[in-house]
Amino acid sequence: MSLLDKINNELKDSIKKKDEIRISTLRQVKAAVKNTEIKKGEVLSDGDIEAVIFSLAKSHNESIESFKKGGRDDLVERESKELEVLKAYLPEQMSEEEIRAIAAEAVKEAGASSMKDMGKVMGKIMPKVKGKADGSIVNRVVKDILSKS
Repeated sequence: MSLLDKINNELKDSIKKKDEIRISTLRQVKAAVKNTEIKKGEVLSDGDIEAVIFSLAKSHNESIESFKKGGRDDLVERESKELEVLKAYLPEQMSEEEIRAIAAEAVKEAGASSMKDMGKVMGKIMPKVKGKADGSIVNRVVKDILSKS
């Protein structure tokens, strides 16, 4: 069963159960997937769908931070619930320690010694952690490692 089939089935179940948060979140996912398919002009693979969901999860995280700063606890709660629904469709996220180990290995592979080599290192890491780690965390870890070199 493809990831999109799973989402469609769970959307049907959510409609039957009248789970409003889940319904709106899954509809948001379907719309984002459809829009991406239209842009690309092809049907998305499960990996591509995960990338779309990861992007949605990232925007939910940013919204949560903004709402916290604005004191909108009601919206923080809703965004957090929607984010939990999205996380169910994503692979487990890597810990910072795992990212740090991969980054250290990539720094050695690239022969990186300064911040000027950041692009080389990121180019080696990102394919390995795609969908499993937030790019901003990877970026921070690599900067930390390179600044100590």
